[in-house]
Amino acid sequence: MNALYNYQNQLIASTDFSFRRSILDTIEWNERLIGLTGAKGVGKTTCLLQHLSESKRSDKSCLYLSIDDLSNPYPSILSLAKEFIRQGGETLIIDEIHKYSNWAAEIKNIYDLFPKLQVIFSGSSVLKIMDKGVDLSRRAVIYHMHGLSFREYIEIVSGKKLPVFSLSEILTEHISIARSILMEIRPYNLFPEYLKHGYYPYFLQSRTTYPLKLQAAINYILEQEIPSVFNIDFRNIQKMRRALQYIAANVPYQPNITKLAEAVELNRNTLLQYLGLLEQAEITISLNASGSFYGKLTKPGKILLNHPNIIYVLSANSADRGNLRECFFVNQLKVLHRVELAVKGDFIVDEQYLFEIGGKGKTRRQIAGKPDGFIIADDLEVGIQNKIPLWLFGFLY
Repeated sequence: MNALYNYQNQLIASTDFSFRRSILDTIEWNERLIGLTGAKGVGKTTCLLQHLSESKRSDKSCLYLSIDDLSNPYPSILSLAKEFIRQGGETLIIDEIHKYSNWAAEIKNIYDLFPKLQVIFSGSSVLKIMDKGVDLSRRAVIYHMHGLSFREYIEIVSGKKLPVFSLSEILTEHISIARSILMEIRPYNLFPEYLKHGYYPYFLQSRTTYPLKLQAAINYILEQEIPSVFNIDFRNIQKMRRALQYIAANVPYQPNITKLAEAVELNRNTLLQYLGLLEQAEITISLNASGSFYGKLTKPGKILLNHPNIIYVLSANSADRGNLRECFFVNQLKVLHRVELAVKGDFIVDEQYLFEIGGKGKTRRQIAGKPDGFIIADDLEVGIQNKIPLWLFGFLY
């Protein structure tokens, strides 16, 4: 146990706690069972360590454990929890729990056997809360961490504290909001940087090596995280990778499932399942037409890469402005809103708002006669009427 405490103290001492304040403030840390999920690299470990650091516990009532930690001598997390409680433990934090094969059953047992012990765990975006008949959804409060919004990126690189705005505020007050932000900073100048390397916090370590780290993270998700949660043969993981490469080379991709299935040597249903996993792992985004039935066996109408950063890594030759515009807009909106494909125009949000994405000279033809129709322009600092700067949608969270 002492080795685990020493490792915990070393991690806290070496971790930069200068970001994701908004995430910490939204979590109800007093709940008995808390889960934190998100894609690799969004800052889950840092968030857990920051909470541990700020709890200011000088005793040994709180313990951080990573499943990767080689200094853990206990054969199971249940046996560790028993010993931890015996020594007066109160809060057990378990990181990377998706790597533990029987995690859901053991967490349930810990929850039922030790009512005074709080458990906080983190895991991959593909983590199954209902696993093998063990339903933790009624016990755990789950929070999902997304990558940095454009607003959060600006705060990190500039030190400026900037407000979050709701979608309705942006749609109705975008001119005054943009002007108030411009009094503090020129966000449009930082926008190209964010599109290339601003979504994952590890850009702070090095912007030069950022693409390599993002590529490594994607490989890790495909080769380690997805197989650790789902029973997928390695050969099919390679086929999933080929499907991703095909999508990346053709984004925004309007899928021909039959053709893609033949190309990667999978049957239709298996391919649709794997496309769902790529989306769940936050590598891609699948969109359907407004009003259409959505399910695992439903062909998506369009597939985008999850964020412009991934476009630059997986399909640098296809990183044209139109792809980047759509990818950024959908990525920032989908955190809090439902985004679907529009029959006329580009996107329908929350079954109400129609959006057409383009440049400064984009006309209103596609949204003519639509009272809730808006033009989103990517080369605009301040909008006019129903034409809104694209960058402003990076202030939704």
